[in-house]
Amino acid sequence: MNEKFTIIAGPCVIESKEVLSEVADVLKSLQEKHPDVRFVFKSSFDKANRSSHESFRGPGLEEGLKVLKDIKDEYGLPVLTDIHESYQAKPTAEVVDILQIPAFLCRQTDLLLAAAETGKEINVKKGQFLAPWDTKNIIEKLKFGGATKYYLTERGVSFGYNNLVVDFRSLPIMREFAPVIYDVTHSIQLPGGQGKSSGGQRQFAYPLAKAAVSVGVDGLFLETHPDPSKALSDGPNQISLNEFPEMIEKLLKLRKFNEELEG
Repeated sequence: MNEKFTIIAGPCVIESKEVLSEVADVLKSLQEKHPDVRFVFKSSFDKANRSSHESFRGPGLEEGLKVLKDIKDEYGLPVLTDIHESYQAKPTAEVVDILQIPAFLCRQTDLLLAAAETGKEINVKKGQFLAPWDTKNIIEKLKFGGATKYYLTERGVSFGYNNLVVDFRSLPIMREFAPVIYDVTHSIQLPGGQGKSSGGQRQFAYPLAKAAVSVGVDGLFLETHPDPSKALSDGPNQISLNEFPEMIEKLLKLRKFNEELEG
């Protein structure tokens, strides 16, 4: 497993090459400034689990992979994207560095095995319905499929209607099975909170990110957009790109402090 602290960031869904390039440019600058940190660009070619059939889903597999390949080639950053069906694993692995399994699909055995068989790194979002110790079974499936590089990502658990809450005990529990990423922006999402779309509480992103870094994680996942108010997916919980670098700088300083404190 890559030993560098990992920051996975980008727009929720592929809206246009221009939006992706604007974000990738910021990530590239941060990567050059922090060579000891691994910055991974993320965006989805399809958001298959939107609240409504009317919601924007993305350009689809073929066109989406073309755009992601362009970003990877132009900026030299590793790239992550979601897959939702087993047949998507192989063609997606030919382009991206990390395959991501969405939270609602984290127990889909065939999907996990198809991802594992590609030999790529795999990031599995822990389902909102799953206890942290149950993620051990996910890792066992990946290992059975031949995977050797994988992450588990915490993104909160369902707490009443249209609400997610993070139990920070889950971070050290899941780290017993695999390196753990903390999903900053989906943890503050209000699923279906706006009827036909999800809401979010962006004001809690930084406080919860600080908490996760202090508890101890191997990386952070954050969605960022040049103008979240105009984002076509998950706008209410995405971080404004203008604010993103400062947030990252503060979190990296906190991580360094915690490392020194722990000796």
